[in-house]
Amino acid sequence: MRHGSALLTATVAAIVVLAGCQSKKSDASGSGADLLGKATGTVAGVKWTVPGRWTAQAERPMRVATYTVPAAEGDQEGAECVVSFFGSGQGGPVEMNIDRWKGQFENPEEAARNSEEVNGVPVTTVEVAGTYLAPGGPMMQSTGKKEGARLLGAVITAPEGMVFFKMTGPSKTVEAGRKEFHAMVKSLSK
Repeated sequence: MRHGSALLTATVAAIVVLAGCQSKKSDASGSGADLLGKATGTVAGVKWTVPGRWTAQAERPMRVATYTVPAAEGDQEGAECVVSFFGSGQGGPVEMNIDRWKGQFENPEEAARNSEEVNGVPVTTVEVAGTYLAPGGPMMQSTGKKEGARLLGAVITAPEGMVFFKMTGPSKTVEAGRKEFHAMVKSLSK
């Protein structure tokens, strides 16, 4: 009887281990698909899936969508991820937008950037850290300095024009949302 019980215990343990390996294997590609929810967005011939923890804000001028990223433990506020599209042929080239985003920081650290193709869509990502000048209003003037801030951005060359994803907020919160931001970018499709 003991032998049968030991065999059953070993079999159950093996199934649990294999199941754990399988679940890790399912997202081994690093796409972060498990971080995405059911909500989607679409503009300019591309669509994406929104991270499950993020919530959509009300419509705002000059924005396709605005998402709230929950604050990391210890941060007083969350981050915001804005999706913008200004029309076909509008919004300027990739470099101009990266320079504009860097210019929204006082003495920014060296910007990290990467260019790749996601499901046939050219994407350039950038990361900037430092004191954020929090531009807002119709003239994008500073609404106050925010020290210890971070920006994750993606310039997407969509079929119908340039689309911009820009997440800004406290460094700790943006870092906590990094995998979600990149999962949303990796979900892009035509």
